[in-house]
Amino acid sequence: MSAETRTGARVRGHEGGRQSGRESGREGRRRAPLGSAELGAEPGERASLVQFSSAFCQPCRATRRILAEVADMVDGVAHIEIDAERNLDLVRSLGVEKTPTVFVLDGAGRIVRRGVGMPRKADVIAALGAAVGAGGTPAHETT
Repeated sequence: MSAETRTGARVRGHEGGRQSGRESGREGRRRAPLGSAELGAEPGERASLVQFSSAFCQPCRATRRILAEVADMVDGVAHIEIDAERNLDLVRSLGVEKTPTVFVLDGAGRIVRRGVGMPRKADVIAALGAAVGAGGTPAHETT
C-alpha cells in the first residue's frame, strides 16, 4: 500500500511475493544515534529491533511476531514498531522505501543492521547478537 503526502513523497508497502528479509543496499542518511525522541518509544537497554510498517502490509504482521519473539528471548531488548505513513520525516532521514524495513540498533542507538522484507528468525537472532555481543559497539552497518 502506498501513502502520498502533499510533498509527493511515497512510502511503498510490500509489493507482491515474499521477500527473504534481505539486507538493503541503501544506507539511511541519518548517522546520529536514535533515541526515544526519534523512535517514539523507549529503546532497549542492550539493543532495539525497530520495525517500519504500514497499515495493510501482510509481511509486516509476520515481521511483528518474529521481532517480538526474539525481543522476548533477550533481556534488555525492545521491539519498536513505527507507522511509516505517520512518521515521514524519520522515514526520509533513514531512507526507508518499503515496508517492512527493520533496523537493529545497539544499546547506544546506533544502527548495526538494516533489512528490507520479512526477516527469518535466525537472521534476526544473528543481527541481534552482533548488536549486543560486541558490548554496544556496532559490529557492521550494511551499505
